[in-house]
Amino acid sequence: MVITIYQLPFTNMDDSNFTLATSKIAIIGLGLMGGSLALGLRGKCAALYGIDPDPATRELALSQHIVDYAESDPAKLPPEVDMVILAAPVPSIIAIINQLPFTISHPCIVMDMGSTKKLIVESMSRLPERFDPIGGHPICGKEKLSLANAERTLYYAAPFLLTPLERTSPRALSAAQQIIEALGAKGKILDPADHDRFLAATSHLPFLISSALALATPPEVTPFVGPGFKSTSRLAGTSASMMLGVLQSNRENVLNAIHAMQTQLAEIESALAAEDFAELEALLNEARKKYQSFMQ
Repeated sequence: MVITIYQLPFTNMDDSNFTLATSKIAIIGLGLMGGSLALGLRGKCAALYGIDPDPATRELALSQHIVDYAESDPAKLPPEVDMVILAAPVPSIIAIINQLPFTISHPCIVMDMGSTKKLIVESMSRLPERFDPIGGHPICGKEKLSLANAERTLYYAAPFLLTPLERTSPRALSAAQQIIEALGAKGKILDPADHDRFLAATSHLPFLISSALALATPPEVTPFVGPGFKSTSRLAGTSASMMLGVLQSNRENVLNAIHAMQTQLAEIESALAAEDFAELEALLNEARKKYQSFMQ
């Protein structure tokens, strides 16, 4: 299998007819990711518009001058918006994409930041011609969501994956590139199917393993919880409502990742049950070697 991952830069920004500094950007969803994006872009574009259904979030965004304008409904976006960024849970992103033709009547770049890509890109492909779509996914975040936990530097040095469509123009690619550079992230282009397969192993499975560990641990051990348990179970603190849509939209890849994990656990269990400590040591040494290769 040949997997192609393109590094940025991959467009000529001078020929793209998009300049971040003079563009008006709208962010739909002002939680951890959307709020951190707004903080990272503040002062680097002509205007920032925020859309979020939660009144307290909108009030915080305005009082902290995180955005210049905040509304609850995408239909109330000003017509001069140059680019819309969808920073919501996956099911909400798909629903918003389906609503965009009824809420935005002018040419507009659309980029999402969803944790899975295949279904989102398929929905983007059905948008009318006035939309210029591109898929995106920053590989960063925290288990604590909401605008209150947003950080200006959340994206710094983090991989920011882009999954362009066949119809994605050089202008949309350049817009995404300029945003990535403004955030200090590291842009890469990836096929949507490869993206979902990779993230099932590196993001979605770790969340489930963390959750399983929390479920399997008896409450009476709470006084004895140390840093190893805390770091391994950290992702279990993520909101289930946010992750459920990710797991639903990437179900087959996640199941394959679970099966691979079960195979490895079965090998470890078998060696331990048989008191084959030489085999157990070999397995653990192999795991350590692979871990070190991942961290390079």
